[in-house]
Amino acid sequence: MKKTLRKNWTIALEDIALVVYDFDGVMTDNRVILSEDGKESVIVNRSDGLAVTILKNMGVRQLILSKEKNSIVSARANKLGLPVLQGIDNKELILQRYCQENNLPIDKVVFVGNDLNDICLMRIVGFPLCPADAYPEVKIESKFIIAANGGCGVVRELLNHLRK
Repeated sequence: MKKTLRKNWTIALEDIALVVYDFDGVMTDNRVILSEDGKESVIVNRSDGLAVTILKNMGVRQLILSKEKNSIVSARANKLGLPVLQGIDNKELILQRYCQENNLPIDKVVFVGNDLNDICLMRIVGFPLCPADAYPEVKIESKFIIAANGGCGVVRELLNHLRK
């Protein structure tokens, strides 16, 4: 089943208990810069950072959930003031536990992911979303496809589709 990019979709703020972001491929373009001394760097989008702040000011809870163990993930989360769970192999179990511990209904969770290891989460949340350049299997599982590619303003684009 092929999904088309719908430009006029919206999600009501009152239907959202939590927004969860994968990191690589959502907040980054899924590439890494590797220096000769082994240090890794990524490029993030400043408009995503502003969108995170706006969402926080609107009272929207947010979380970064990543398989990646790299300190880059926690550094970005700290800069944005977001909680982060990283080095997670079983994202589904961890998100279910997080929601249970925080009394958040899973059907009111927005999850933005881009890769095959995100599909398990997309099947249990109320609002599975993905960037435009996500893998085809992920697009099939997404309720809506965000027009921006990973690392190119995905969170900012998501903000444009939320309504009070």
